[in-house]
Amino acid sequence: MPVFVLSGRGAAAVYWRLAGAGFRRQWQYKLALFAGMFTNSVFGLLRGAVMLAAIGSAGSFGGYDAGSIAAYVWLSQALLGAVLFSDSGVELGERVRSGDIAVDFLRPVDLQLATVAGDLGRATCTLLPRGLPTLAVGALVYGGLALPDDPVAYLLGLPSVLLGTAISSLTLFCAALAGFWVVETRGIRTLHQVLGSFLAGLFVPVHLFPGWLGAIAAATPFPSVLQAPVDVLSGRVTGAAALGVVGVQVFWLLVTAALGQALLGAGRRKLEVQGG
Repeated sequence: MPVFVLSGRGAAAVYWRLAGAGFRRQWQYKLALFAGMFTNSVFGLLRGAVMLAAIGSAGSFGGYDAGSIAAYVWLSQALLGAVLFSDSGVELGERVRSGDIAVDFLRPVDLQLATVAGDLGRATCTLLPRGLPTLAVGALVYGGLALPDDPVAYLLGLPSVLLGTAISSLTLFCAALAGFWVVETRGIRTLHQVLGSFLAGLFVPVHLFPGWLGAIAAATPFPSVLQAPVDVLSGRVTGAAALGVVGVQVFWLLVTAALGQALLGAGRRKLEVQGG
């Protein structure tokens, strides 16, 4: 199935517009954004209470004290919505199941890049009315969070969040493409949601995992989705260590992108379209 694909400035302009379309599409759901912010804040209060109770009984654990664990909780809550472990791949998965993806193959854009571009636009939209207010709620409740004073942490934190969002989108993209080989991908998506969010450090920091579980997490891209940007933004890692964390994120970005392209190519060869 030969397809003409845009390249150069034309392609960059198209993907930029797709990102803008993703932003505008998400912006239409203002009530959902508010509901997401409210839900994130409520769960932030619950998680914060549990974590602070643990700190209070143990003094500190995993290098966290009361201030740094509060920063971890509220930064991770603020990033939810930008990084996803479910839902984003449902529409694509349905197109794979129905065979409508054949139309996507005929478009002069790379399907993977187009999907990620739209997702980055969506994520940017959620950060403004949902992520930042959630962080503000945490700061108000705790009278401030233990965030770094060094602007370098935020300069590295922005690309770290961007990389985490892209890796999140790419892993969901791979899960959706499993529909080329299985009839129902719901189980795969559920496994991705539960296992991915746990290994990403959503429930407890990855640094608190026992050694064997930490090694398993490190062998997956999931810590680069959430734990990595939280570590950089909170100042838990600084200097060369922060650059190393971002470097690991770049590695997983390339790995998940390559896996997605391989699955896409194999799925294109497998796809059979019948009818006139």
